[in-house]
Amino acid sequence: MRQVLLPDDLMPRTGAAYPATYLVPYNTASNSERTKITLRYHLFSFLVEGEKVVTYPTVTARIVPGQFLLLPAGNCLMSEKLAGPTHAYQSMLLFFSNEALTAFFQKHPDLGMGVGTERVAPPFHVFEADEFLTNFVRSLSLLASSGAELTASIQQLKLEELLLYVSRQQPGALHALLASASETAENQRIRAVMAADLPVHITVEDLAFLCHTSLSTFKRRFARLYGTPPNKWLTRQRLAMAAQLLRQGTLKTSDIYDQVGYENVSSFIQSFKQAYGITPKQFQMQQTS
Repeated sequence: MRQVLLPDDLMPRTGAAYPATYLVPYNTASNSERTKITLRYHLFSFLVEGEKVVTYPTVTARIVPGQFLLLPAGNCLMSEKLAGPTHAYQSMLLFFSNEALTAFFQKHPDLGMGVGTERVAPPFHVFEADEFLTNFVRSLSLLASSGAELTASIQQLKLEELLLYVSRQQPGALHALLASASETAENQRIRAVMAADLPVHITVEDLAFLCHTSLSTFKRRFARLYGTPPNKWLTRQRLAMAAQLLRQGTLKTSDIYDQVGYENVSSFIQSFKQAYGITPKQFQMQQTS
């Protein structure tokens, strides 16, 4: 299955920093079945011709011309099908970063009120085209085809225009997007902390503090990201480090337990045996014999 990183794979490689808002006219002459999409930016996707199917973990939607999508940053599966009278696929894509979204809410702070009040927010939103959206997409097409440079300020203004429209038509969609952006930033912080060179004696409480979250919130988000509770993850990391040291054959069990974050030898031996089925000494003998 093909994997695509967006908007990066649609941007020219200039070496410059990616803009906060980026407009891309997207056309293709071939069908695309179940592509793995990683969105670094949030995305408004306006379908002009063809069909699109988007799958998130909890929902799948089929989009046809006259509809458009608001997709949060993250992973999804996407298929594109040629259709229509010209048997083509055409869309207008408007990518925007968390920074662009934050700037919008800083300019319009009243629109951020009520975030988090919805019990269940869908992972993305589908909008039916009306007169405003039809003209808005036409204005994007004219800007993209004019040949003039699309400055960052122009693209930011178009994004602001669209977000103001969404705030009036579907304020819940905007609130859900803001909540998703906040959660994405917090998940990125957790991943960055866990990828760092952490002290072996660090606790789950310490990790929650470093990630700027409460203990309960950290445990919940960690389990969602890594598929296991943080204490089990830490134990697995410590025992993997212990196994590596034992394979070297130069250190005894009594030399290792403190290096991998255990307070005493007995708790280390018990934990190691639960994971590997044998004691650290037996493991070392097997590995070095």
